[in-house]
Amino acid sequence: MKKHQMPHTDAALPLADLASRAEAVLARLEQLLPPPAPAPDWKASIAFRWRKKSGRGALEPIHQVHRIDLRALQGIDDQKALVERNTRQFVDGLPANNVLLTGARGTGKSSLVKALLNKYAARGLRLIEVEKRDLTDLPDIVELIHARPERYILYCDDLSFEADEPGYKALKVVLDGSVAAASENCLIYATSNRRHLMPEFMQENLEYRHVGEEIHPGETSEEKISLSERFGLWVSFYPFDQDEYLRIVHVWLDHFKVPAGRSAEVEHAALQWALLRGSRSGRVAWQFARDWAGRTRLSRRK
Repeated sequence: MKKHQMPHTDAALPLADLASRAEAVLARLEQLLPPPAPAPDWKASIAFRWRKKSGRGALEPIHQVHRIDLRALQGIDDQKALVERNTRQFVDGLPANNVLLTGARGTGKSSLVKALLNKYAARGLRLIEVEKRDLTDLPDIVELIHARPERYILYCDDLSFEADEPGYKALKVVLDGSVAAASENCLIYATSNRRHLMPEFMQENLEYRHVGEEIHPGETSEEKISLSERFGLWVSFYPFDQDEYLRIVHVWLDHFKVPAGRSAEVEHAALQWALLRGSRSGRVAWQFARDWAGRTRLSRRK
């Protein structure tokens, strides 16, 4: 009786042949992957944007940076003083905090960050804009810049989270200064309409408990507060009252060189403009001034 002959399989191949085949497969797979992102051109701009293409992230220079003069921001003197002092400490290589700017829309949160970049760029300040969906890439961004001599603000505009979003935990890791993400030359500046960055629901009030005369929040509220507490500096912005709003309108009308910009007619129009938008803010004042300046110059051409 003949012995049963074992079929020829890959398992019978020498180990060297298996390794060779594996390397060939990997080589073919590498050809299908997108090429690595080019090294950033650090001299191309003072501001960059993190972009994902074909699954790979890269820093893209922003060539048309929005230049804002810090002195042009009116009605937020206290906020300016706090954030500028923190930024100056950071630029000078001194201890400084991550910053969360919260409050009403259009009150100058993002404009303040841009104005500080404009003022301190000559001293090495740079900005990298990161969208919420890309916050999971923060460790990769920090790795790119950790050896650079400049000082980087990682900027997240209009930040808020829903439950279980991946960027939430990624941001907590960087704010905590984990071993993988710590870097002395970067800070996070974020703006948000929500103080705690996450939605709050009436049901959560039922979780509060009394301990003696003290009130303690429940686990859900504690988790939401825990992220915003990781920012060392909280700065709140508020809607303007009527007098402050009109004062800012006058500042912008002077900027656009509008004659008779302080007349009763102009002020009435400015208040109507704010009423239609449901907000008295620096942004609304600037938009009105642009519209009024354009209308005034257009009427002269007729």
